[in-house]
Amino acid sequence: MALTMLNGLLIKDSSPPMLHQISKTPQLDAFNYQSCFMQDLFAHFPEVLFIHRTYNPRGKVLYTFLVDGPRVQVEGPLARAVYFAIPTNEDARGLAQMFQVFKKFNPAWERVNTILVDPHFLLLPTLTMEFPTAEVLLSAFHICKFLQGKFYQLPLEQSVQRLLLSSLQSTMCSATAGNLRKLYTLLNNCIPSSRLPELHSHWLLNDRIWLAHRWRSRAQSNRYFQSLEIMAHILSQFFGTTPFEKQGMASVFRYMQQNSSDKASLSLAEAPQDSHTPSEASPENPNTEQLVEARIQHSLNAICTGPAAQLCLGELAVVQKSMHLIGSGSEKMSIQILEDTHTVQPQPPASCSCYFNQAFHLPCRHILAMLSARQQVLQPDMLPAQWTSGCASSLDSILGSKWSASLDKHLAVTLLTEEVGRLLQHCSEEEFERRYSTLRELADNWIGPYEQVQL
Repeated sequence: MALTMLNGLLIKDSSPPMLHQISKTPQLDAFNYQSCFMQDLFAHFPEVLFIHRTYNPRGKVLYTFLVDGPRVQVEGPLARAVYFAIPTNEDARGLAQMFQVFKKFNPAWERVNTILVDPHFLLLPTLTMEFPTAEVLLSAFHICKFLQGKFYQLPLEQSVQRLLLSSLQSTMCSATAGNLRKLYTLLNNCIPSSRLPELHSHWLLNDRIWLAHRWRSRAQSNRYFQSLEIMAHILSQFFGTTPFEKQGMASVFRYMQQNSSDKASLSLAEAPQDSHTPSEASPENPNTEQLVEARIQHSLNAICTGPAAQLCLGELAVVQKSMHLIGSGSEKMSIQILEDTHTVQPQPPASCSCYFNQAFHLPCRHILAMLSARQQVLQPDMLPAQWTSGCASSLDSILGSKWSASLDKHLAVTLLTEEVGRLLQHCSEEEFERRYSTLRELADNWIGPYEQVQL
């Protein structure tokens, strides 16, 4: 099914593929795709190549190549994409094969001057070997996401966290040497000295990194980061949440087809070299909900363990499709998502009356809907310590096990007994005796009069 869908989407592409390689199973051993439009786009703007990586639950990684730089006047989250690839393995050999296929179909690769990557890209020798004349730099966007993740992970006061996030956003939109130095000083003052090396704050003082970004005005920087934020969110939502690579890629291509107007905004007439101003037809502002959901997704990945993040991302996927906030009060909110209404307690640790939250003690779709409605992100104190990143490696095997009817029944009974216990604790003495007698009679009749049942 996924194979048929993916092939169908590739065939229907208004810009037929110059290259696509797929296999006959739901999982892809290797995948390379580039349409004629993508090839033309890269041929016009090959100077700066931006590489973004997206992992799925199976550990396979999608490489997305985008054109970057002052001459690229293309709007839309994926409108700058020029190549999609899933290497057989993310090792030196697998990446070398991927880059060689890209180079074979793109003679303009020899004009690549700069390649922008994320801080976790470890196979730099392979990259420099395949692009010997290009300078490899960390991208401003990925540094920003890296620091955001660290701010969420560290045990900081909320006021300090808000100050750091606000200062980071302001600095990224105006990355002058002075602003970067101020942010560097702020990190040294706010972050405990024992945790400061984790942030790699020296990146802020590497002027070569920021020269590749500093040419943008504040308005251009804001649009640039928003566009990349939505791009990363789209790829994570469609490819990063399914273990079936073909299904994920089919969803990505379907999105690109449905938003093909992004492609129409491109004029392949090259912009003047010294023109750094945006085009007269200003793009529409990115959807606020998409940006909020992208930030929630990032906070989940930054704070939670891998298994916990996958469970919560599944809940977030439901929120993204349909969400109805039907009532709120000073302490509790009523959330309805095409199902029964549940009650959310937003104060840390956040809780909900739904089955998912009561069973796993993780942020459910209702808590995530509340965060989305308030334009907030997940905080470390909103989930138990055992789900916090780095504290629950043994949970992988538990979550990987198959669901059973007996476990389902056990959880249901556990929730019921906990609720009954809470009610008994808060009722009057007279009411307690009456309810206890009822339970006592029920237990004796159910199990038998000859066995003493402890309630």
